[in-house]
Amino acid sequence: MMKKQINLVRFTHPTIMAKYPSIGAIEFSSIGIGYSIEDEMLKAASVNLLIARTICSGKYFIVIGGGVSDVEASIQTGLRAAPEAIIDHLILPQVHESVFPALGQSVVLDAKQAGALGVIETFSGTSVLAAADAAAKAARVTLFRIHVAMAVGGKGLCLMTGTEADVRTGVQTGADEARRRGLLVAEIVIPRPSKELFGEYL
Repeated sequence: MMKKQINLVRFTHPTIMAKYPSIGAIEFSSIGIGYSIEDEMLKAASVNLLIARTICSGKYFIVIGGGVSDVEASIQTGLRAAPEAIIDHLILPQVHESVFPALGQSVVLDAKQAGALGVIETFSGTSVLAAADAAAKAARVTLFRIHVAMAVGGKGLCLMTGTEADVRTGVQTGADEARRRGLLVAEIVIPRPSKELFGEYL
């Protein structure tokens, strides 16, 4: 039997965050189990490893990218292998292209882009990916930061900007996705934010 191709792309710098037709993520309560399942997931299908690391509260977080069928096969392998250790998971078959630069922290805003500010905060890193993707697909917003679980107690944070109407639509849609998962912390829209709120992004 021909061995599955394994492509390892460690998340070490924002510039390596390429675009993929599909991404999948699993968040584990155990670091050790996370390492073990990561190995099984990579051997199950031809996927690219985008993020694999420990995160706050002693969890382990894996994000993979690739073709839809390969991502589905890899995630399903992870779910079957250790269901008792899974906190959250997702498969985004047609992920919005703006998710990658925001997750890779490579977005630099032009001053003219800084409109209303939208914030979605979630209880898990996985759920904020789902919320960000839903927001970007629902409205003409610019995602400029997706922060996953590091130094925020295992939470997820998504920041977006655009017109007030678009930001309200994006935040509401993304928050609804996180709420559906039972993992929404907060949804905030600031119509006319001080420029200082955009800080390093301008």
